[in-house]
Amino acid sequence: MTTPQEPLAGLTVLERGWLSSNNLVIHAAAGEAGAVLVDCGHVNHAEQTVALVRHALAGAPLARIVNTHLHSDHCGGNATLQRAFGAPLFIPPGQAGAVASWDAAALSYQATGQRCERFEPQGVLHPGEVLAAGGRAWQVIGAPGHDPHSLMLFDAEHGVLVSADALWEHGFGVVFPEIAGEPGFDDVAEVLDLIETLPVRVVIPGHRNPFTDVAAALARSRSRLAAFVAQPERHARHAAKVLLKYHLMEEQSQAQAALRDWAAATPLFTGVWQAHARREAETPHDWCDALTAELVAAGALQLQAGVVTDC
Repeated sequence: MTTPQEPLAGLTVLERGWLSSNNLVIHAAAGEAGAVLVDCGHVNHAEQTVALVRHALAGAPLARIVNTHLHSDHCGGNATLQRAFGAPLFIPPGQAGAVASWDAAALSYQATGQRCERFEPQGVLHPGEVLAAGGRAWQVIGAPGHDPHSLMLFDAEHGVLVSADALWEHGFGVVFPEIAGEPGFDDVAEVLDLIETLPVRVVIPGHRNPFTDVAAALARSRSRLAAFVAQPERHARHAAKVLLKYHLMEEQSQAQAALRDWAAATPLFTGVWQAHARREAETPHDWCDALTAELVAAGALQLQAGVVTDC
């Protein structure tokens, strides 16, 4: 058993870069069949994820894999991890049918122009259930907003919240429903309010390091959300930049002409341009150039001799 002074005892947080989400290894307690892994990172980093998880397990078995949601940075390594460890995979229920048929239109990978290897889950994890792992009782909590089907895990006894992309130390993930033309900001607000009611001592976010000043993180997130609600076009522009930056993290480098073509062929990018940027840029190609220039000026990308490179 962990003590009140050690909320992360028996847990290994594998902090990753932005292309891959963090991975959480919940080590098995006495009498449990094996450890539980929460989220598997991106397909580009799948072999690295296997090595990191294998090192964290130190020879112990992996009994289950759980996804908080099905964005490519959280589930892209699923297939590789299953092949390596033979562990059953459990996903949120909202897109289980789309995963079973691998419906590219219903899943986010086609719309975002991102890669994800097909995987086959063995079960679903419903909000309201309790996941027993590591001698802890993890409450499964629905956390729509960033993704309509996203989940959080909360260990009330030790005050540990696995927040995925619902709450980071300095914000939250892009509100994808909003840029797809559906409401999502209210869901973000409700989830932030819910988190405030929980006796959280430490948050393990989907990206960056765990943190303990939950009140400050909630205040920053609410301020950011208020700005997006007041100016939806600001959120849309941020989301389009995230799509471009993420694509360059996948590719590492790409000719600017090919990047422009990718943007124009990516439904979510062109949809955001159509809704928010037609006055600014005549075509999605032109908007891609403008946003690329802004990312270069910010130091997030480099552009040399017609080639765009991730920084």
